[in-house]
Amino acid sequence: MVVPLQNTIRDYAWGSPTALPKLLGVAPTGEPQAELWMGAHESAPSVLPSGDTLYDAVSFDPAAVLGEETAERFDGRFPFLAKLLAAARPLSIQAHPSREQAIDGYQRDEAAGIPRDAADRNYKDAWPKPEILIALEPFDALVGFRPLERTVALLDALAPEGFGELTDLLRNGKLRAAFTDFMSRDRDAIRPLVTALGAAVARPGDFALERETLAKLCADFPDDPGVLAALLLNRVRLQRFDAVYLPAGNVHAYLNGLGFEVMANSDNVLRGGLTPKHIDVPELVSVVDFEPLADPVLTATTDGRYETGCPYFAVRRIDLDADERTVDGAGPRIVCCVDGTVDAAGKESAVTLSAGQSAFLSGPEGPCTLRGSGTAFVVSAS
Repeated sequence: MVVPLQNTIRDYAWGSPTALPKLLGVAPTGEPQAELWMGAHESAPSVLPSGDTLYDAVSFDPAAVLGEETAERFDGRFPFLAKLLAAARPLSIQAHPSREQAIDGYQRDEAAGIPRDAADRNYKDAWPKPEILIALEPFDALVGFRPLERTVALLDALAPEGFGELTDLLRNGKLRAAFTDFMSRDRDAIRPLVTALGAAVARPGDFALERETLAKLCADFPDDPGVLAALLLNRVRLQRFDAVYLPAGNVHAYLNGLGFEVMANSDNVLRGGLTPKHIDVPELVSVVDFEPLADPVLTATTDGRYETGCPYFAVRRIDLDADERTVDGAGPRIVCCVDGTVDAAGKESAVTLSAGQSAFLSGPEGPCTLRGSGTAFVVSAS
């Protein structure tokens, strides 16, 4: 089957009140609209034309919906979750666990009797959450630890008062110690450091993009350790269709923009700052990968593939100009149109999609054909 999906919009406080309505061609409500979810995660599953949720359909007959091979490989669980993400304010400084870490954390939270919907629960499920974010417009983010020599150069250029100890730790290669120290300090200890950093970035000099970002964070989060963590992370500005891939342990924070996001079908987030939500610094540090990331930006291949090596999903961009493309594949797929109008056709049925709309192809469906003028992403189990 190829069927249209009815999807849920999440109204998180950091969301843009205008970006998703503009993409969808509807009037804004005045409230933030942060994420539009496409998939079968139990907290906000897509709805099929029958009125059943995709989560219920998968639960009832995994092989019929996912295909036998995918159902067996992922224990009957839908493997990925796709989103349209619209950020008007920074998201939290965060990282996601590996498969082994997620299983262990989930078992610990279950044994402790923490309700799965509790605000202070770290692990909502036993899955990892590797993810890719593909920009639909200029998109700002903090992604992965900057190479240490570059961060030392930034601190030398800024010369903020009270940061000598941090700079010395980084000169000696002690990134983990520096990150843990900052993230573990209480807010009374953080405030004077943020004030000093704000004064330093206000002075003219090199690292203009970093200064711009840090100035805003210092003003908006005057006693938050996440501001200091931002000093250690790569500051990237993605252009349309550039991407960042975030495997387990990658510390990141999305800052502003509209993007198409795909992740393993999990809601496990460990936060350290820039948020009023639950923060657990020791648990965050336990999953973080402290290997610096020299080049965080990922571009598509000539045929539109974003090559990540992720075992839970694969993403391909299809650009159409009044033409037709057949996309090979098996297993469950979601087609999301982000520009123009695209027809997604299977063996016996087709769905017409405009920007922001999506369709589902079941596992046994086989190749699909896309026609029209516009751009669509095809997400499959890798």
